[in-house]
Amino acid sequence: MSKRPNILLIVSEDNGQHLGCYGDQNVRTPHLDSLAAGGARFANAYCTQAVCSPGRASILTGLYPHQNGQIGLSTHEYAMYGNIPNLPGLLKPLGYRAALLGKLHVKPFDAFPWDLWWNDNRFISFGQRDVHTTAEMAHGFIADTGDAPFLLMVAARDCHLPFLRQSHGVPEHPLSADDVVPLPFVGVDTLRVREHTADYYNCMQRLDVMVGLLMEALRTHGKDDNTLVIFTTDHGAQFSRGKCSCYEGGLRIPMIARWPGRIPEGRVVDAFVSQIDVLPTIMSAVGEGVPSHVAGASLLPLASDESVPWRRRVYAEWTSCHSPIYYPQRSIRNERHKLIVTYRSDRPNPCAQINAGTATFQKHVAPGTLPDEVLGATERVRRTYAIYNDPPPEELYDLHEDPWEFNNLADDPSYEDVRNKLRQELVEWQTQTGDLVRDPSVLARLNAEHDEITQRYYSIGERVPEGFVWPYWDYLGAESVAQRNI
Repeated sequence: MSKRPNILLIVSEDNGQHLGCYGDQNVRTPHLDSLAAGGARFANAYCTQAVCSPGRASILTGLYPHQNGQIGLSTHEYAMYGNIPNLPGLLKPLGYRAALLGKLHVKPFDAFPWDLWWNDNRFISFGQRDVHTTAEMAHGFIADTGDAPFLLMVAARDCHLPFLRQSHGVPEHPLSADDVVPLPFVGVDTLRVREHTADYYNCMQRLDVMVGLLMEALRTHGKDDNTLVIFTTDHGAQFSRGKCSCYEGGLRIPMIARWPGRIPEGRVVDAFVSQIDVLPTIMSAVGEGVPSHVAGASLLPLASDESVPWRRRVYAEWTSCHSPIYYPQRSIRNERHKLIVTYRSDRPNPCAQINAGTATFQKHVAPGTLPDEVLGATERVRRTYAIYNDPPPEELYDLHEDPWEFNNLADDPSYEDVRNKLRQELVEWQTQTGDLVRDPSVLARLNAEHDEITQRYYSIGERVPEGFVWPYWDYLGAESVAQRNI
């Protein structure tokens, strides 16, 4: 049997498809562009939930958040259910050395058998982004593995808030407000928004430098030809209608895979792919095949031949970040249309409130669109933000005509058949994957649980204590384990 490949998994933070290879004209990303040219770029890649921990858990388990239990941030004690197989746990018995450089952000931490987890304060600080130190750690780990195959996961800090214009001299030539235009899903164009957008792109340029240094480390140690490199992110950018939403700005992400001799160079794949496909791809690459319990599939056949049978729809969810931002939603999109279902439309959207600076439980998220900026925008944009702030039970969008979801068609009679078909397909997916939010009694229990936790802790300026066990584990976890048959 041939030598098993090494795996370099690069997971950035809070960025969409804002790379040169995806056609973005605001930024230069030569190293990521080179990575895409040497392999496959997935044009329609999606996260499972647009916040950090759930997206990362899907990458590491091949399961949706409602299946693995990581339905909110691990920093607020949301955690996976017990006995969920994960990537390092599956690779270690095959002789792999496993390292994580950066944050894990998925609990329980001890479920992941890393040989090395470098997570020192200088690296994890949101205010420090030293890409050269990260590269030095990668060099050291690769050298120490010798002839053993390795899994090296690098969790980059860019592009998480704060958007740093420059850190340790990188990027060498930062962009300014005059160099960029706002991201298209934001809908508002002011100097303040452009300033935040410029620094977001500066984060992208710094991320690109780090990718270049990691690829150089592979070449230095002679590992380049036998390493599967996957680059992706946890979710989209932290602007209004991005992160913490079911809109395209939050869900649509970059995904690139390079494996010399195994993945054809310069491939652009238009099929729908998801974070749940990362683990199956890696397990297939190392010769073990796709585990039977996962929701995803290997991307390797698709990367070579897009005519292989593949999904025609992509699904995503939103449940929580921490309990004040609990707001269950689900989405489904096909080649043209997208449906978003909100299960708690009796109250304003707390994610929209923190972006607007109107929330009582959290300070304004700096890049978020302010109410005065919305008032100064077009009627179309004002109407869009009204829906973002107070979503109806259903939203429907024609993504061919309206790719960034500014025109809700849910009440248009001419789209009734489209809406009904998507709604039925969403219910079928929920049934197949064990998503119990569709059950009114379970939803009521989950709502009450989050309301009670918010009142007990967050309303008085505290958070759940370390080690807190969420009650949903008891009534959602058992169903999930039974449904997966692990």
